[in-house]
Amino acid sequence: MPSQTARPLIIVASTGTGGDIRPFVQLAQGLRDQGHRVRMVAPALHEPAMRASGLDYRVFGQPADLQAALDNPDLWDERKGFGVVWQAGVPHMQVLHDMVAALPADEPCVLLCHPIMAPQAAIARAARPDLRVVSAYLAPSNLCSLRDMLALGSMAIPSWMPLSWRRLLWRMANRLSIDPPTLPSLNAGRALRHLPPVVGFIDHLVQAPDAAICLFPSWFASRQDDWPPHVLRGDFPRPREHANVAATALSPALEQFLAAGPAPIAFTPGTGHQHATGYFAMALEALRKLGRRGLFITPHRAQVPAALPSDVMWVAEAPFELLLPRLAALAHHGGIGTMAETFRAGVPQLVVPSGFDQFDNAARAQRLGVARVVLFKRLSARRLQRGLADLLASPGVARACADVARQARGGPGQPGLIAQVEAALGVTAPHAAPSSRTEPQPLLD
Repeated sequence: MPSQTARPLIIVASTGTGGDIRPFVQLAQGLRDQGHRVRMVAPALHEPAMRASGLDYRVFGQPADLQAALDNPDLWDERKGFGVVWQAGVPHMQVLHDMVAALPADEPCVLLCHPIMAPQAAIARAARPDLRVVSAYLAPSNLCSLRDMLALGSMAIPSWMPLSWRRLLWRMANRLSIDPPTLPSLNAGRALRHLPPVVGFIDHLVQAPDAAICLFPSWFASRQDDWPPHVLRGDFPRPREHANVAATALSPALEQFLAAGPAPIAFTPGTGHQHATGYFAMALEALRKLGRRGLFITPHRAQVPAALPSDVMWVAEAPFELLLPRLAALAHHGGIGTMAETFRAGVPQLVVPSGFDQFDNAARAQRLGVARVVLFKRLSARRLQRGLADLLASPGVARACADVARQARGGPGQPGLIAQVEAALGVTAPHAAPSSRTEPQPLLD
């Protein structure tokens, strides 16, 4: 039986699309490589990725559970999407509680989770009141700052807007779009463990963890006065270096396409978007008008026009760290992982946000000078064409891309990020001397 002096088990839990899972896999691998005992927890739909990660893992639910949410067109409705995500997880409200409760009573354990799973982590404390919970914030908008609010859904928030107006808008958004689909089921799950009800979902999301870490750098979003005080600085997670280079090589067909002409413009609506037929049709028309080569990236072939010209190729997936430097530009949905990779590659971005943190991410990329933004709900071939033409012709965009790439490639990198995650969790790398432990640092700029 393990003792209190044993190395703690680090449970790393996430849910959502591939873009939500991948950063937590990278963190879990980094912690494991430091000698920690790590267990990854994710929806059953992502079991192939869990198996490929080499991590000890557990999955919950059935693949159809999350697939139903991905199939729901309301997922990409800015007012209904959060409710779709939450309802997909309701049947699994007790997963973390049951996992923690099943551990030997004297086995130390800490929990690192996606913010959307913080309410489940708080329920898990009913089994172990001393459980340390750390949230890892993928994007700045998840921290719900009123002082650095660039967008509320698709509505841009001008810098001159008084704080009182922003607070009113935020309260209205919570009351109309966040609390109604979440609080009844959350409080029912809490009642099963004799926990008091929650009165505001977002407040609970922020307050439930003991600590939090930003998975983005300060040059992308600086600390705000209204962020929780327990937030630590971090960085964009980076792909782990693979021992088998061939496993992440571009396919021969893609290599041949890239070598056959000028750098193409790539388009992807994200792995989770399954309602992008119109998007790809417009992208094809925009490429024709621009006279450019194109690359369509989606695992859902049915969304792509059946007949593609020879200068446009479809691929289900490709390793972005190898592909992006060979593109003229990338049109994408505004997922933070895709954006971080594109920053590092120094490639211009046309961001087409449709929900969640994508609007705020898009506004920040545009503010950095590396992107143009076209809202998904206002998308047209003409707007795609004009946005891409502007990006590719602008010397200012090229300079901004080069500057941002230097920043994105610098910083603490993955080793520094893992050290900060250890500090947030309150654990020390097994091979490190006690005096070398990285202490939590306030997120200062």
